[in-house]
Amino acid sequence: MGESVELTVGGRTVRVTNPGKVYFPERGFTKLDLARYYLAVGEGALRALRDRPTTLERYPDGVDGESFFQKRAPKNLPEWIPTGRISFPSGRHADEICPTEPAAVVWAANLGSLTFHPWPVRRADTEHPDELRIDLDPQPGTDYEDAVRAAGELREVLDELGLRGWPKTSGGRGLHVFVPIAPEWTFTQVRRSAIAIARELERRAPERVTTKWWKEERGEKIFVDYNQTARDRTIASAYSVRPRPHAPVSAPLRWDEVPDARPRDFDLATMPVRYRELGDVHADMDEHTFRLEAALELAARDEREHGLGDLPYPPEHPKMTGEPKRVQPSRAKK
Repeated sequence: MGESVELTVGGRTVRVTNPGKVYFPERGFTKLDLARYYLAVGEGALRALRDRPTTLERYPDGVDGESFFQKRAPKNLPEWIPTGRISFPSGRHADEICPTEPAAVVWAANLGSLTFHPWPVRRADTEHPDELRIDLDPQPGTDYEDAVRAAGELREVLDELGLRGWPKTSGGRGLHVFVPIAPEWTFTQVRRSAIAIARELERRAPERVTTKWWKEERGEKIFVDYNQTARDRTIASAYSVRPRPHAPVSAPLRWDEVPDARPRDFDLATMPVRYRELGDVHADMDEHTFRLEAALELAARDEREHGLGDLPYPPEHPKMTGEPKRVQPSRAKK
């Protein structure tokens, strides 16, 4: 395997240990291939992570080995990688890494970090999200093409609310759409906005889109996972490698690419080529900031005119005021 390889990343030298260790047996990709991938897309990956408290999804022995999510910064964290303190729903807190340069991403890759899960906040203010993230999750019986159709309708809803989203593949069958927002609203308010947007999308395509939290109620539809906006819920960042045998990556897209793109088009080998040719197609995202007043008014109107209040939170969250019973319908009937 070789003892180590040193990579120059910006003005820093990052050591890659055991560079020949195979991380993706199906494709033969090694740890060094992973590190070089993040070197190749470094500025784009950093744009998605910059100053964000980030959980590392680590596979130190490759995709066929054991894995774990590392929320707290590793003990051997270099002094040049800052941290940000985040609070969990339990009231506990953790100091997570906050990349500020591409070398931090490559350094984390050397730990076996395939996927980066950034919070939707910056370390300067970890209580007010600056991104509204919408996850279009295909349920059994649906696929990427169904998510594409829902994404087109979502784009129209966002436009009507004065919002603009930047789409990307999830690295699986789904699509993510991120909306940069002013960091003026709480997690609860951002989640309320996401629920309102999801319900409006569901109203327009009830046979194809659902907001049902319980899997037994979703059917063969695209689930708009509003709880991805709840505190301590994160979505894989743009350019993150996903832990699947063919080494797919979460690929930023332009809207005009969404209909024809396919998730398997983007992987550890093809994304650096695309990046050299096009650069980061989401590079302008941080130049925009949108507001949630219209989405929050839609939520208020849903509650006022249709009696539509809150929806269930994830199981690890404490019971919230106004939240419906957190029990799946089939058990509630019993």
